Amino acid sequence: MAGKLAVVGAGLMGSGIAQVAAQAGWDVTIRDLDAPALTRGLDGIKASLAKFAQKEKITQADADAAIARISTTTDLDVVADADIVVEAVFERLDIKHEVFRTLDKLCKDGAVLATNTSAIPVTQIAAVTGRPESVVGTHFFSPVPMMKLCELVRGFKTSDATLATAREFAEGIGKTVVVVQRDIAGFVTTRLIAALVVEAVKLVESGVISAEDLDTACRLGFGHPMGPLATTDLTGVDVLLHATKNIYTDTADEKFFPPELLQRMVTAGDLGRKTGQGFYNYE
Repeated sequence: MAGKLAVVGAGLMGSGIAQVAAQAGWDVTIRDLDAPALTRGLDGIKASLAKFAQKEKITQADADAAIARISTTTDLDVVADADIVVEAVFERLDIKHEVFRTLDKLCKDGAVLATNTSAIPVTQIAAVTGRPESVVGTHFFSPVPMMKLCELVRGFKTSDATLATAREFAEGIGKTVVVVQRDIAGFVTTRLIAALVVEAVKLVESGVISAEDLDTACRLGFGHPMGPLATTDLTGVDVLLHATKNIYTDTADEKFFPPELLQRMVTAGDLGRKTGQGFYNYE
């Protein structure tokens, strides 16, 4: 299965999804609001493919062919002939609603409208369209070229055909799929990591343990490849804060209420690797 893919959002997730799809033979168009964002996204893809070629995981010819399959634009009209559209914009419902209202008007009949949300219920996103049966959650993991999982999420009205097409797409670009049958806030993976991160931050915040020792405990005691606080730095402290807030808003479950330290870090701009400072220093 390969066809035309449109990715809305050229950030880390959007560019990663575009890269693996292009490597699998899809013709990919990435859309973002301005040229600098598109340039950053494309440069990231080129650097990632160059690294794979350097390590001989792919050939230089394959890397060049993947780049040749990717085009960029600031015009959202390009979604009109896409077989699948993956939205990968900022994790805020109002922004996603704006995108999906437009996709509903522009996309052809039968196109799959996928959202890469990690915490917002798919049903809420699909509700602003006239075709909620065509909307599905495709939650990829960062960095997309390295991480094998795709969490497929069924909204209240997602059809079996849409879910099947999304599964075929995700598996076709090399991902292993798990299916979440009911789109509770945070789905499964974000719920689990959010609960772990909230408790981890509380333990560090209250002086019980250092961030380094907490992560070491999770790595060596539970076999996690990376501790929860290092994971938060990689994902983005702001992203985890938004996720915990979304889940807490939906559930009113106190275990998801974001700790003060998490909120203060975001206010101060300590967002993890992308800013050089989070629970660890990356300068």
